[in-house]
Amino acid sequence: MTDQLTHLTAGQIVPYGGDRFTTVPAELAEAFTAGDRLVIVNDDGALLHIPAAEWEIATGAVGRAVTAFGGMGAVSDEQISAFYEAFAARLADDATFAPIAEANAADVEAARARGRSTTRLVLSDTMRTGMIDGLRMWAGAPSNRDRVTEQLDHDGWSLEGRLAGLGAVGFVFEGRPNVFADACGVLRGGNTVVFRIGSDALGTARAIVTHALDPALAEAGLPAGAASLVDSASRSAGHAMFSDPRLGLAVARGSGAAVAQLGAVARQAGVPVSLHGTGGAWIVVGASADPDHVSRVVHCSLDRKVCNTVNTVAVPRSVAATIVPAVLAGATAAAAERDVDPKVHVVGDAAEHVPADWFDTPARIGRAEGVVAEPKAEPIDGDRLGHEWEWEESPEITLVVVDDVDAAVAAYNTQAPRFVASLLSTDDAEHDHFWNTVDAPFVGNGFTRWVDGQYALDRPELGLSNWEFGRLFARGGVLSGDSVFTVRYRATQDGADLRR
Repeated sequence: MTDQLTHLTAGQIVPYGGDRFTTVPAELAEAFTAGDRLVIVNDDGALLHIPAAEWEIATGAVGRAVTAFGGMGAVSDEQISAFYEAFAARLADDATFAPIAEANAADVEAARARGRSTTRLVLSDTMRTGMIDGLRMWAGAPSNRDRVTEQLDHDGWSLEGRLAGLGAVGFVFEGRPNVFADACGVLRGGNTVVFRIGSDALGTARAIVTHALDPALAEAGLPAGAASLVDSASRSAGHAMFSDPRLGLAVARGSGAAVAQLGAVARQAGVPVSLHGTGGAWIVVGASADPDHVSRVVHCSLDRKVCNTVNTVAVPRSVAATIVPAVLAGATAAAAERDVDPKVHVVGDAAEHVPADWFDTPARIGRAEGVVAEPKAEPIDGDRLGHEWEWEESPEITLVVVDDVDAAVAAYNTQAPRFVASLLSTDDAEHDHFWNTVDAPFVGNGFTRWVDGQYALDRPELGLSNWEFGRLFARGGVLSGDSVFTVRYRATQDGADLRR
């Protein structure tokens, strides 16, 4: 017999993970009231408080998406294409876009006032164009709905495997408005989507829903709620959404710790998870690499901070005297484009090849709060090679000197989030060995920023999966709208007397 949880007591023991426990802090006990929810994360014992109002907002949005999925089977492929065209047309229309731009400007101003990063928040002309192009790409993309994947003929009957929509896809992402349009890619396959955007961009999201998304759904005749916003600034709304077992898939992208926690919440609810969190690409330099080539590749890998920006550069000890200055030159060139200085975190004896004044003389480092005075170089412990630097204006990297490429691979496989690895070398055999030994889903021989669904595969991505939480089953690391499906089987028998 069970009763509803109506209150908590400070110091109350809460078991988790089967053999551990934590206790309720006083502030949680005071805040918790009847109707609220408590989620215990079995991975680490975190106690997540979901107020009743946030639960209603999130599960209401999920409910609308689930109901809409029930109606998607009666929607034609042409209607889905019409939705994308209508959505794109509204974003392209200056009059319709004006209130969206106004809302985004307000979001950016508010974020800056709080000292928050705005590099991914600004809905620039380039981002707007990318959203429009992505939606129109989906409008013209072939539909996989009901596509026959296999057919077996038996005596007196036959069987077909056909692709079908998976269901309502829950999507939590950071305050990057273009992802809002990308998430709608799942509708191409007959799915629906419910999303929560970061609080910094909630005003922008509301404006997109009001002026572009909802009108496009209605114009195309798609079910209301086929794309639903969780209209809340509270992170607890994301926890509530991922706790809802009605989701067919939970997708999370953002900072590593937050994404890991959301993934744990969804897994506990029995919801399949696709996590897109910690990034930080690595460049490994081979002994045969040309210094000028290294400098240019580092420069091109630091144009802005996103998950595929180079984060760690490993240089062989035998060529450190010439390659480290090349790495620093590349970072400096990237910083100069932003009128700031770079920031380099130096491991161990790599410091021998970094100019002393980089450690001693204050430089212009661009942070979220503005340009501040900091040294361009600081020492860092060797066990922090996998730390991802979330920089604002000043390109920020970790620099480490290693014995050789194999040592760099060993460090990558143990400390990196196992995401992007690039080898700069003129030795083909070394590239083959690198490919066979580095545990990364994305491997290249040049700049790291190629890892992007639209850039590399001509498909807007929902996110990029690293292997921090294990290799993926039966699919690649780019999650796109056409990656979300299930398989149904349809049997056709010739007569009424078929039996086993």
